[in-house]
Amino acid sequence: MKIYDLSPEISENMAVYKNMAEKRPKITVTRTINQGANESKIEFDCHTGSHVDAPYHFVHNGKTIEQIDLNKFIGKCIVIDFTNVKNSIKKSDFKNKKIKIEKDCIVLLKTKNKTDEMFNPYFVYLDKSGAAHLISLGIKSVGLDSLSIERNQPNHDTHKILLKNNIPIFEGLVLSKVNEGRYYFYGLPLKIKKGDGSPIRAILIK
Repeated sequence: MKIYDLSPEISENMAVYKNMAEKRPKITVTRTINQGANESKIEFDCHTGSHVDAPYHFVHNGKTIEQIDLNKFIGKCIVIDFTNVKNSIKKSDFKNKKIKIEKDCIVLLKTKNKTDEMFNPYFVYLDKSGAAHLISLGIKSVGLDSLSIERNQPNHDTHKILLKNNIPIFEGLVLSKVNEGRYYFYGLPLKIKKGDGSPIRAILIK
């Protein structure tokens, strides 16, 4: 059994969406070993690093993170290589792939993005046509290696298409060392009351 760690390290210098200061983690030491034990606290946005979006993130009456069936966060997974795509993954890009997307599987989209490096405003994203195509195939959830599943879409079409259909979105994954293929995925969120999203420790098992 081989385990792939898909989560970037959480630090005050990690990449955050659009380099927004409010999303950058703040780690504070609260006690030291000389005071009895090493302890610290961390403050950061729920959509920092490897995380999952709940429907409530973009849907007014959508499910919050603690309301989602845990089966949505674990299960059979397919990684699809789109490292040749320069801008966005469209429905037509899926047609050339030999690997078949099965119903109720978790789909991870591997691109040329590097979420464990500095934020790139021109990251590859999932176009709304690609999102609608995945919905039609009956997937369980979807993820990719950027800090957002979309960019430059004023109405947030990709998010809304997926989240209105109760498809959780995994973002900020590190997929550079993972090959296209079939795996088992774990990406469990924290049980946050009325949460719009949550950090996760994401792994693949081969």
